[in-house]
Amino acid sequence: MDATWMAAGDLAAAVRARKVSSVELLEHFRRRVEQHNPKVNAVVVFDWERAGEQASAADAALAKGKATGPLHGVPMTVKECFDVEGLPTTAGAVVLKANAALRHADAVKKLVEAGAVIFGKTNTPLYAGDFQTYNEVYGTTNNPWDLTRGPGGSSGGSAAALATGMTPLELGSDIGGSIRNPAHFCGVYGHKPSFGVVSLRGHVPGPPNSRYLPDIAVAGPLARSAEDLDLALSVLAGAGEWDDVAWRIDLPAPRRQTIKDYRIALCPDDTFCPVDTEIADAISRAGDVLARAGATVRPSKPAVDFADSFRLFYRMLAATLAPGYDEGLLEQLALGAKAATDRQAMSTLFMQGSTMRHVDYIRAEAARQEERARWADFFTGYDVFLCPVVMTAAFAHDHSPDLQARHLTVNGVRRGYLEAIGWAGLIGNVRLPATVVPVGRTKAGLPIGMQVVGPYLEDRTCIDVARHLSILMGDFTPPPAFA
Repeated sequence: MDATWMAAGDLAAAVRARKVSSVELLEHFRRRVEQHNPKVNAVVVFDWERAGEQASAADAALAKGKATGPLHGVPMTVKECFDVEGLPTTAGAVVLKANAALRHADAVKKLVEAGAVIFGKTNTPLYAGDFQTYNEVYGTTNNPWDLTRGPGGSSGGSAAALATGMTPLELGSDIGGSIRNPAHFCGVYGHKPSFGVVSLRGHVPGPPNSRYLPDIAVAGPLARSAEDLDLALSVLAGAGEWDDVAWRIDLPAPRRQTIKDYRIALCPDDTFCPVDTEIADAISRAGDVLARAGATVRPSKPAVDFADSFRLFYRMLAATLAPGYDEGLLEQLALGAKAATDRQAMSTLFMQGSTMRHVDYIRAEAARQEERARWADFFTGYDVFLCPVVMTAAFAHDHSPDLQARHLTVNGVRRGYLEAIGWAGLIGNVRLPATVVPVGRTKAGLPIGMQVVGPYLEDRTCIDVARHLSILMGDFTPPPAFA
C-alpha cells in the first residue's frame, strides 16, 4: 500500500490489522523525506535511529496483542519548538544551538503515550515570531505550491511537511495564527484549540526547559483531514503535569448531528482588516455550499468592534512576549511608548503593551472578559463563525530585517506586514477554538483556507463543520509537484 497520503487514523488501523508494520511505515516516510525535503526544507531535525527502535518495539508489542494507543506505530513529526527528550530545541535561535531537551514537552509525551513514533522536527522562524519560516540555524522553508513563496509561520515546516506527504500528522503551536496561517498557505487542515485545552509546557519560547505557560498561546494539531484533527485532539487534550492530579477535560460532542441543523454566521471580509477579493469570494462560496446543503447561513458577526478588539489583542500579545526581553530593551520600549505620536499605530501598541503596568494589564484582562461574554452571547444564536485566516494567500519570501518596513498588497493596496496577524489575533485573544479548512485556490493556484470558529471549549463543533465542508467541497489536494 502507498502510505503517503493516508490519514494518520487509517495508518494506525492498518498497523493494528497487520497490513503494514510500523518499521515499514517509518522506512516509507524516510524515503519520502530523502526525496522531497531538499526542495522545501521542512524537516530539519532527524531522529531515525531512535525512531527505528521505537517502531520495532511497537511491532513487537503488537505481536503480543498489545497496542499502546490510537496512534500505535504511526510515524510523525513535531514542530521544532517542542521539546523531544535528547533532541535540540532552538526555536531557530543560534544562541540555543546547544540546547537539548531534558524531557518531552507535555504534548509530545501524550503523542508518544498514544503510540506515535516521532522521527523528526520541523522548521520554525526565529522564536516562532514571523509569518514566514526561516532562521540562521536551519535555513528557509519553501511553500510546496510555489517554492518562491513562504509556507507561513510559525508552524511553516509543519504545514509544508504535511502538504508534501513527508508526515501524516503534525504538532504545532499558535499565539497569533501560527497553526492557522501555515494551514491556509499550504492547503492543509489545522486546529487552534480553546486556550488551556492542550498543555504548552515544554515549548520554546518561553525559556528552554522551563515550566513557563504564556497567555494566549496554544498547542494543537495540523493534518490533512478533519478526522485526523479530531483524533489528535483526543490524544492531546488534557491537564498539564500539575493539574492532572484532579482536572479532567471532557470536550463536548459537536453541537449538531447533521449539516442541516447548523446555524452558521458568515463574515468573509471586514473593513478592520480587508482581505484579497479571491479569499473573500472563496469563503462566500463555502457559505453557499453549506446553505445548499441545508445549513442556515447568514452574514453576521458578534457585537464586538473588531478594530478595538485587535488593538487589545496586540497590547496583550506584547505583554505576553515581554518577559523574554532584557531590561535595556524594555527601557527603550517604554521611552518609545511615551514619545509616540500615533497612539493607534501597531508599533506604539506593541511598545505600550510590552511595558504596561500590572494594573493596566488587569484592566486589559477585564476588557477581554467582556469581549468573551459578547462572543458567548453571539454563540447562543449561531453554532460557528466563518471568517478569513490571513488577508492574502502565500506571499513571496521577504527576509528584510525590519518587520515594520515590510508590506503586503491587498487588492492593489499596500498594507503593513504585521496586519497579517489581524484575523488570527481577533480569535486567539478571546480564547476561542478555530479550525482551518481548505476552501479553494487563487487564480495563481495557491491554497485558500478559512477559519471555522466556535464557542469556547466546543472544539469538536469547529472540526465537525470542517469535516462537512471536506465532504461537500473536496478534501486535501497535494501540490502538483509532490503528488
